Amino acid sequence: MQALQILLLMIFPALAIVGALKDLTSYTIPNWVSLALIGAFPVAALAVGAPLAQVGLCLAVGLMGLVMGMGMFAAGWIGGGDGKLFAACALWVGWPAALPFMLYTGLAGGALTFAILALRSGYLAPAVAGAPAWLRKLGTTGGDLPYGVAIAVGALAAFPESPLARGILG
Repeated sequence: MQALQILLLMIFPALAIVGALKDLTSYTIPNWVSLALIGAFPVAALAVGAPLAQVGLCLAVGLMGLVMGMGMFAAGWIGGGDGKLFAACALWVGWPAALPFMLYTGLAGGALTFAILALRSGYLAPAVAGAPAWLRKLGTTGGDLPYGVAIAVGALAAFPESPLARGILG
């Protein structure tokens, strides 16, 4: 039974990584990634035997994540796919891991920003001249940031503290 529980919990990091890679390579996060995360959550919660109160807290954290994601999107800080991924990841990390999730996401976002600024500075242009198209696009001045990468890093870093992971890992 524990193997099935672990397998179901692995859906979260797998889909978070898929969302990050899609954002990194195409500046889009498909809706199916966030919808799959939302759809898989109750199955995983049921499989690990999460108490109803804890599931309710996770739902509340996910709703707060959606409100925050919508606010960040409205402010022009992130894209719509980023906001949806943020909310879906918040659902999975739940409480009390929501605070580390936001902290890790912010730190990863800062590191991502510095890396992209370095790439766009021109000093690295010769190094990426023969790189894949998606990497050259990242180096384009004035382009967007694939913030889904930071969201996924923050979510993966906080996930071990989530109620679902704690239910299995102890």
